[in-house]
Amino acid sequence: MVWDRGTRENYPNTLLPSSHIENNHSSSNDDTGHARLNELGYKQELKRDLSVLSNFAFSFSIISVLTGVTTLYNIGLTFGGPVSIVYGWVIAGFFTMGVGLSMAEICSSYPTSGGLYYWSAKLAGPSWAPFASWITGWFNIVGQWAGTTSIDFSLAQLIQVIILLSTGGKNGGGYESSKYVVIAIHGGILFLQAILNSFSISWLSFFGQLAAAWNMLGVFVLMILVPMVATEKASAKFVFTHFNTDNGEGIQSRLYIFVIGLLMSQYTLGGFDASAHLTEETKDADKNGPKGIITSIGISIIVGWGYILGITFAVTKIPNLLSTDNDAGGYAIAQVFYGVFESRYGNGIGGIVCLGIVAVTIFLCGMSSITSNSRMVYAFSRDGAMPFSPFWHKVNKQGVPLNAVWLSALIAFCMALTSLGNLVAFQAMVSTATIAVYIAYALPIFFRVTLARNSFTPGPFNLGRYGIVVGWVSVLWVATISVLFSLPVAYPVTKQTLNYTPVAIGGVLLLIVSSWILNARHWFRGPVTNINR
Repeated sequence: MVWDRGTRENYPNTLLPSSHIENNHSSSNDDTGHARLNELGYKQELKRDLSVLSNFAFSFSIISVLTGVTTLYNIGLTFGGPVSIVYGWVIAGFFTMGVGLSMAEICSSYPTSGGLYYWSAKLAGPSWAPFASWITGWFNIVGQWAGTTSIDFSLAQLIQVIILLSTGGKNGGGYESSKYVVIAIHGGILFLQAILNSFSISWLSFFGQLAAAWNMLGVFVLMILVPMVATEKASAKFVFTHFNTDNGEGIQSRLYIFVIGLLMSQYTLGGFDASAHLTEETKDADKNGPKGIITSIGISIIVGWGYILGITFAVTKIPNLLSTDNDAGGYAIAQVFYGVFESRYGNGIGGIVCLGIVAVTIFLCGMSSITSNSRMVYAFSRDGAMPFSPFWHKVNKQGVPLNAVWLSALIAFCMALTSLGNLVAFQAMVSTATIAVYIAYALPIFFRVTLARNSFTPGPFNLGRYGIVVGWVSVLWVATISVLFSLPVAYPVTKQTLNYTPVAIGGVLLLIVSSWILNARHWFRGPVTNINR
């Protein structure tokens, strides 16, 4: 791993000579990220006001350990239990760091809001650049939208559980919201997040740092408080060696069960491309963008494992936690929180407060996710890749792509409407978000280790001679999880138990490729410079 000084000498063969570099803000004259953006052929339209801490904060808050682990803990408990949860996190974390390191290396060379699709265009070479950019960009943006949908819908479901427990729990006649109430809550959450994302980047920077701090503090509070309050604790043997095969889904193979249980960890450890999408708003982005990617993954792995251990030590009687007849209606972590306080104090109010901490975290996670979504929409439409691109590319006086913000919120709401028809189909969106985003991560890395193996020009951060090896490991890992998370999760397979993930991913791929063949190949040329426009 190497850090260079990051001067112009790091970037031969740039798009424009130095005489064409445009300094839109005198305060940005010495900013390497601003200079590099001009060299790549883009005007500085967004306000470059984020520090390395702010850049890290957005990715860290989107990864959001509390969000992913809490909302998917049921999957981990069902498929493998403690062994799947504890060791699956370590395995997914190791390979995710490899993906992050490869992305950080490319980000250092190409610090633009387009991120992944721009990287693919530059690394695939002139002949393949338009198609590489097209397919990477659409997988990235669809995966991001699906991710925002799943984050905010999980918050709506958690709010429903909080209401249920606050009104007496399922066994005490508590209020159970209908699917229409849940979708209405989901819409209200997106509306509030879109309003917050309409503020200037200075305010968003504050919210991003608040989200990171809340996430970090919440993890430490819950991982210590919950097992400390619990009157009955699991043994170390249970936490580190118990493998749950009682999944009720007709799956007996331990390897198969463990693989499905990995989804909790892999889904959680995603979204760190936000650091790349915010590079045009980050100071010295060719250095600080990569730092944001790497640190957000590294810190999330460490604190996430601590949270997992803390919660799992409070787990006893797995079947009861997963039963839809318990007070939380089968929401495992909610039942853990509620149960430990009820057993200690005779009521579960403390558990409801803990769930409130998680709810705030998920809200801030969703808000940061829309921030990242909107920057991707802004960059993709800047290059003419989206319908009505000039409209989505507009920025207001505060330098915010306002139209892109509200589009991202609207699409996330529309995606959640699938839950009204078939909740099983909606649940596949979690897998779809994971696979689509990671495919977008892997494509530029693949081009980096193949077509651009000898021509890639590294930026200030690079992996040196290890770049090719790490890149290949990352690509193979993404290929592996794309297959694993598409496997059936219940037998026999029926329309109610079918894993719709391959259907969704296949549908997305079909739309992307067919739109390219029938239309886009005639006019889309990949990233288009705008320095002289």
